[in-house]
Parts: sequence; C-alpha cells; structure tokens
Amino acid sequence: MTQELIIDTAATKRSAETAEIIRRYNDVFRRHDPSALEELVAEDCVIENTTPAPDGARRTGKAACVELWSAIATGFGMRFDLEETYVSGDRATIRWRLWMSDGSSLRGVNLMRIADGRIVEAMGYVKG
Repeated sequence: MTQELIIDTAATKRSAETAEIIRRYNDVFRRHDPSALEELVAEDCVIENTTPAPDGARRTGKAACVELWSAIATGFGMRFDLEETYVSGDRATIRWRLWMSDGSSLRGVNLMRIADGRIVEAMGYVKG
C-alpha cells in the first residue's frame, strides 16, 4: 500500500510569511537600524523582556515595544549573533548571543508570535 503525503499548504504559507517577518526583525539588530520596526510591530504587541531577573519586565503596545527594540538595536558597541531561527506556522524561536562593548556576552532565546503580518508577542529568556 502506498502512503500519500499530505502537505498543509496553509501552514506552509503561514510559515513562509512568518519567516520573512522574522528575517526583517533580525535585520533590525544586525544592521543597527530600527526603521523597519514600525511596519513589523502590531498595535497590541506585548514583550516580556529578559530583565530584570527572574521575571523580566512587560511592555505593552506598539510604542513601548518599538522604543525598547530601537534602544537595543542602536546600543553602542552591542552586537547580536544569530545562532538559530526556527519557524513553524505563526511562531518563531530565535536563539542568539548578545555581545557587549566590553567583550562580555550573554546567550538567550526569543519566542515570537505573528498575527496578521505583524509581531504580536515576544518573550525573551537568557541563560543565567
């Protein structure tokens, strides 16, 4: 008996759209240019940030999220190295390493959710 391969094309299309949004989001930090954030972030976006430990701070709304990410993207001497980005449907996991101007670094992960072509949720965690 032959087994039929069934591909959920709606999920595949959603993953491709999510991957493109996350690629553009990651470029903000690699290029130190937050100008794309206005297009990428939803009005009702929520960030659960990595600091202060252990629970982090919560930012709600587009303006607050864009402000935080813009400050990180333009931080003097800071650099993000992307270790892995995994996309499935409307969700993405980004593993990264952030290098500080003094040469120290920390590793972390962001769990992202996309809706209607915009980032609606970002939960960040770091290795302690």
